[in-house]
Amino acid sequence: MSNKGRIVIISGPSGSGKTTLHKRLLDSLRLKGILVKSISATTRTPRPGEKHGRDYLFLTPALFKHKIRRGHFLEWQKVFGNYYGTPRRQALGLLNKGAHVLLCIDVKGAAVVRKEFPDALNIFIKTPSMKALRDRLTRRASETRETLAARLAVARAELKEVGHYDHVVVNGHLGHASRQLERIVRRELGV
Repeated sequence: MSNKGRIVIISGPSGSGKTTLHKRLLDSLRLKGILVKSISATTRTPRPGEKHGRDYLFLTPALFKHKIRRGHFLEWQKVFGNYYGTPRRQALGLLNKGAHVLLCIDVKGAAVVRKEFPDALNIFIKTPSMKALRDRLTRRASETRETLAARLAVARAELKEVGHYDHVVVNGHLGHASRQLERIVRRELGV
């Protein structure tokens, strides 16, 4: 491993499967100890099975805003009413130890990180079509008509940013997309 690690960014619309692919990448035996997760902070409520410090750092809105003012985040965004951010000290500490740091962040956060780390590896995850994305979001059964429309509108805007990414993975079949993503990361990191 080199003296300094590299940031690997995964972005994509809500419902594209980026979080599932992110988890599969971290579970890859070939990348264990080489690629590490940066634990994001959020103000959203934990979902069933999620643990503070493992899945996210769950913060109150007041504490999150305090940390914004103090410069604690490498990047942060307000997404669908909740704040999300990448703790700066954690990410930089991992990079300085030679680890490659995996960030699962939205396109706006990715743009901020790219300014500070122009050598970051940027991978965009998308579905084969907007219909496929709509179907996935509908199957979640957690969206109202309004939130579904909002997520699809944001997805259309995010898809316009795909040209800023080094690679695009179309997640039509999870197994295929997972293997493709791992191949890209291994090749780009030289592992």
